[in-house]
Amino acid sequence: MMRAGITAGMLAGAVIVTAAVPAAAQVRDAVYRGTLVCDKLPFSAGKGREAIEVTIAGGTVRYSHVVRLRDAAEPVPEQGKGSLNGQDIELQGSWKSGNRQYEAKYSGAFVRRHADLKGTQTWTDGGKSFTRACTGTIKRPFRVFLPGEKK
Repeated sequence: MMRAGITAGMLAGAVIVTAAVPAAAQVRDAVYRGTLVCDKLPFSAGKGREAIEVTIAGGTVRYSHVVRLRDAAEPVPEQGKGSLNGQDIELQGSWKSGNRQYEAKYSGAFVRRHADLKGTQTWTDGGKSFTRACTGTIKRPFRVFLPGEKK
């Protein structure tokens, strides 16, 4: 009977300790993939819908976003860095190809294993400047544990 009481007390203590861990302490280290959709450019046929990949490792945030323009032979990636503050993520980067370039800023907040992003790209093209809005979502894939694999 005494063992049962001690075991129940230990389990109750473990539950309290587990419940006391703040959500902000959740591990974010992973590769997040998704899609970024940006408003139409003056020199493009429609909205841009391209892949984005965000890597978080040890507090370091880096990202790469594919930029495809119909008059470009090969896609040149936008690349940048970011920061985490609790559930919030901020990304800053740039892209350049020929006489076109832009500076980008995106931000969002994590909810479970994904973050919705919202931001802008400030373009310069042949001496003209304009800004377009972008939105997107990045998701961390589910982690699958195989039998016999260490967790």
